[in-house]
Amino acid sequence: MKFDLHMHTARHSPDADSDPFELVSAAIKAGLDGIVITEHDFQWPEEELEELRAFAPQLVILAGLEVTGRGGDMLCYGLTNTSAVPKGIAWPELCREVHRQGGACVAAHPNRWGQPFEKILAEQKPELDGIEVMSNNMDPDLRARAAVLLEKYPHFAQLGNSDSHQPYTVGCCCTDFDADIHTNADLVAAIRGKKGTAKVNDAHRT
Repeated sequence: MKFDLHMHTARHSPDADSDPFELVSAAIKAGLDGIVITEHDFQWPEEELEELRAFAPQLVILAGLEVTGRGGDMLCYGLTNTSAVPKGIAWPELCREVHRQGGACVAAHPNRWGQPFEKILAEQKPELDGIEVMSNNMDPDLRARAAVLLEKYPHFAQLGNSDSHQPYTVGCCCTDFDADIHTNADLVAAIRGKKGTAKVNDAHRT
């Protein structure tokens, strides 16, 4: 199943331009099987997700969040209490809390904006489940450096996403999972089980 697991909407992310229904329509056009909306430090409630599911029943629609952690952004999936992962939380504490709740944590766009990613790993030892290896906001150099990280840290799951803030970027990169994903528990298991392969989505059209 092809998923885009990093995207933002104008409803809950002030830096995004996407109307949620436009985003869903773009995901269908891009040939995705599912999406995970990850607003900045906010997780969509189920009642709002149900609006989108009713609009596009053919698409699996889930929510995680992109936590603005101390050290960088972290994509978090499967959380039941987002108040326990506040903005500015340190990565080790963040990962412990995500795992305590049965979730998965994936570093967003490693090394972006000069982030000393490997220094953070060495000094803080956060228990990451994976890294984002490609997105619309990762240039060729960042993607190449992420590929090297996968070789050095083979226990990391790999995610490909759009990091979309506009409808036209939805699904440009995706994660192709060798698993059936319909719930947050399915998603977490697929990520932690390294069932996904990050790829540029050939079906995406701008």
